[in-house]
Amino acid sequence: MFRTLAAALLLAAPAAAQETAPTTPAPPSPPPKLVVAISVDQFSADLFAEYRSHFTGGLARLAKGAVFPSGYQSHAATETCPGHSTILTGNRPAHTGIIANDWIDVKSAREDKTVYCAEDEAVPGSTSSNYTVSPRHLMVPTLGDRMKAANPANRVVSVAGKDRAAVMMGGHVPDQIWWWGGKSFVSYADRPVQPIVARANTAIADRIALAQPARELPDFCKPHDQAITAGTRTVGTGRFAREAGDRNAFRASPEFDSAILALAAAEFDEMKLGRGPATDLLIVGASATDYVGHGYGTEGTEMCIQLASLDRELGTFFDTLDASGVDYVVVLTADHGGHDLPERNRLHGAPEAARADIGLSAKAMGERIAPKLGLTGQRLLWGGNFGDIYLDPKLDAKQRARVQAAAIAAYRAHPQVAAVFTRAEIMAAPEPVGPPETWSLLTRAKASFYPPRSGDFVVALKPRVTPIPVPGGAVATHGSFWDYDRRVPILFWRKGMTGFEQPLSVETVDILPTLAAVIGLPVAKDGIDGRCLDLDAGPGDSCAGSSTAGGR
Repeated sequence: MFRTLAAALLLAAPAAAQETAPTTPAPPSPPPKLVVAISVDQFSADLFAEYRSHFTGGLARLAKGAVFPSGYQSHAATETCPGHSTILTGNRPAHTGIIANDWIDVKSAREDKTVYCAEDEAVPGSTSSNYTVSPRHLMVPTLGDRMKAANPANRVVSVAGKDRAAVMMGGHVPDQIWWWGGKSFVSYADRPVQPIVARANTAIADRIALAQPARELPDFCKPHDQAITAGTRTVGTGRFAREAGDRNAFRASPEFDSAILALAAAEFDEMKLGRGPATDLLIVGASATDYVGHGYGTEGTEMCIQLASLDRELGTFFDTLDASGVDYVVVLTADHGGHDLPERNRLHGAPEAARADIGLSAKAMGERIAPKLGLTGQRLLWGGNFGDIYLDPKLDAKQRARVQAAAIAAYRAHPQVAAVFTRAEIMAAPEPVGPPETWSLLTRAKASFYPPRSGDFVVALKPRVTPIPVPGGAVATHGSFWDYDRRVPILFWRKGMTGFEQPLSVETVDILPTLAAVIGLPVAKDGIDGRCLDLDAGPGDSCAGSSTAGGR
């Protein structure tokens, strides 16, 4: 699909570039002219390890560069918005302010107390589901913001399948920012639609209007071909056959990433990125893997086909960049990992895998404890069935204490709950230090806690408890404190660099200081949580003496 859309956008589909690296490659001396930052939504370290030997395209290329197979989205709130906020800021959610995809503002004057991470709720009539997209909640600068502050000639372009991915990586002042709006790629209301985007939207609409047959199942995917029943749905054997006009099926298929990468390649060509007087930044948020993971789980034919396609499409995307002759550096990572549906986990030898009790929701828990406390007529607790829980602000101090004590006791007594931490406990905890895999659950909660937005207490479910009580459109998810949701690959590549693999853990907050060192951008180490990783990809990226050699 990438080549079809590229042709529609007047891009020539290039032949694969021929790389004839010397036996001992000499890295280029100047900084790269282009930084390409790619996030593959829900691409866990487990999936990378599982399919790595089968990659032959773009992911195979990246696997020959600097490979950090144990990268960490080290915080507890392993959701899309918090994860994307770490990748190009160098900061954990406790400092980006992006604690979740949504949080509760119980003091809000609007009826909808839920705040979406990438909305401007000050817009009249805005709700968390019908909102104006904005970066206002992101409390720190991104790499692109820092680049443009240092030199306005630097250009920043962000293209993603989700608005929160485009915004949290693109930052506050991108030159171009586009995300999928459900029917087409859209941007901020005050941005004119580029002709290249209009052509892309027409080509994609034409594609969606056509039915698509089932995809061929690669031989290495055949062991995954097993039907699994989850509620009223059966998954595990899908091959992405699609009826004409089905936009939801398009979004949860390899076609979606093809469209995102095609538009990113078109922006590269249209904006002549990497061919100006300064280093440019091209950001790509590939979102299909997340929709496939939610809709089908991580261990069926659906995910296998999706990753095989993504590998090919990334290869074609890199071929496009190669054909331009631009010197570019790539980093690829993910906003979080993911976990398979419990019905298949149990078949694979995890009897503890289960769906969360619906009674763990804040609303249900509040209704359960209210009669015991003699409180009626109001909602005592706000929030979801895991993560941040908020006390009703209408409660007086004595009532708040009683409600919190009763709720925490009920949560802690539940067999599916691993831990509950109060606001006071989290705020008193020390800042995270050391390898992220060794952090306590309290430390992981600390890394996600931003007092103006976080809850009055935080609930952590036990491992393999899926916070989807009843499977429907989604059968699997992420968002937990556990490493299957925290661990992601971090891959760097630049032509001529000496490849290596570092098995020790690093964090996604290390990406910004590393890229800053590569392009020679000063970043004060006391302003970020990350540290520079030595890639040996050129003289500008040595971490020795770098202002980003340490962390916050």
